[in-house]
Amino acid sequence: MSEIHERPPVDRKARLKIPAQHIAKQAPNARINNWSEVYLPLNLETARVEAERCIQCPAAPCQQACPVGNDIPAALWKLEHGDVLGSAEVFHGTNSMSEMCGRLCPQERLCEGHCVVGKNAKPVAIGRLEAFVADARRHESPPPVTPASTGRRVAIVGAGPAGLTIAEDLGSRGHHCTVFDAWPLAGGVLRYGIPDFKLQKEVVDEWLERLAPLPVEFRVNTRVGEGESITVDGLLAEGYDAVFLGHGASVGNPLEIEGAELTGVFQATEFLSRGNLPPDALPADMRQALFVGRRVVIIGGGDTSMDCSRTAVRLGATEVTLVYRRTEKEMVGREEERQHAREEGVKFEFLCAPVRFLSNNSGRVRGVELQRMELGPPDESGRRRPQPVPGSEFTLEADSVVLAIGYSADECVPASAKGVVYDRWGILSINRETGETDRRGVFAGGDDVNGADLVVTAIRDAKIAARSMLAHLEALELRPARAAS
Repeated sequence: MSEIHERPPVDRKARLKIPAQHIAKQAPNARINNWSEVYLPLNLETARVEAERCIQCPAAPCQQACPVGNDIPAALWKLEHGDVLGSAEVFHGTNSMSEMCGRLCPQERLCEGHCVVGKNAKPVAIGRLEAFVADARRHESPPPVTPASTGRRVAIVGAGPAGLTIAEDLGSRGHHCTVFDAWPLAGGVLRYGIPDFKLQKEVVDEWLERLAPLPVEFRVNTRVGEGESITVDGLLAEGYDAVFLGHGASVGNPLEIEGAELTGVFQATEFLSRGNLPPDALPADMRQALFVGRRVVIIGGGDTSMDCSRTAVRLGATEVTLVYRRTEKEMVGREEERQHAREEGVKFEFLCAPVRFLSNNSGRVRGVELQRMELGPPDESGRRRPQPVPGSEFTLEADSVVLAIGYSADECVPASAKGVVYDRWGILSINRETGETDRRGVFAGGDDVNGADLVVTAIRDAKIAARSMLAHLEALELRPARAAS
């Protein structure tokens, strides 16, 4: 619940006259030559004035639109009065990763999209303010205190937003958490899927450092699932008191057309990881130098496709073309990301779909044959279904092609847990109010439940599951706890 009733009345008419503050960005011609975040840091005075634009709505529609229910009016009230860390603690009370969400959430359709100020002016820059105070908290507030051990052990599969939220919430209560992840470093999509120009890796590293006082250990380069040496059934048999499945949706959807196997045709995650990280942060089979070439074609229409196109620009490509089979109106990603991509020189080919990838004499991709499309009746998503236009084929030359056409979950993980229900895309079935799967003691949340979605929805799911897991662990107190190893 909002603390709004504890604050004095405000002059809303006066606040509506406060102009939106300038949120500075790097110029496009500068940022394409570096990997630094597009948005420049706010200063305190700018942040305080922007926070004062909040008219402290009693209904708080911004809070209602936030998947984790951030008490935005209370946080901005504290910020406008100079209590930066107090503001950050309000956000952190419902969101373990405010510094991530402030940078990555599609605020225009969540909190800012429901901001009353935005009906007649620019909405309050809630996302940038959240990131500002969260950065201050990360740098200035003391780390958490090491809690007394409960002796209970929790296994967490996946070191992305959902798994890390569980680790913080349960670890702070004294439960020993072991986080298993297939990648060499923790962070999941925050490290291996989000480019530096949106979220610097230092932000992820510093967040992880704050876990150091808690009983949380990481076992990286470790796969959990059917056919692996570690299974979910095995973890429970080994004595873990609960398991959380937060392995996400990491399997890139294939494009089953001629030439998809050619050298130079990449899945988005591999392209982003190799393009944004040093070799020692990557699996052994991804450490070779990434050849991009001059001409890059990106297939897809979501935020991941924008990340890939903008990464290609920074890797030196001079002709980057994004191909999408519908119109821009039907794109599901952020308008801001498309604007940034255009500013950085990315070209768009709408109402086009790939027919085949063309090969040179050495088995490397040299081009993409495309076909024009037109929109027919709506499909199951509610968007009009693209239909090919006969005789409209044309070719784009390409030195590299990136597939960013969606993700599925890894079904090998739930396949190793007897009684856990999942569908043919690996998406888990859970009780949405508790995060429980059909297997007692096994909980789940995030993209392996929702399909590829937002960081904030993964955190929301983890918060729900954490409450149920705490209740589950407390109910085990009648039997002796095992010593944490």
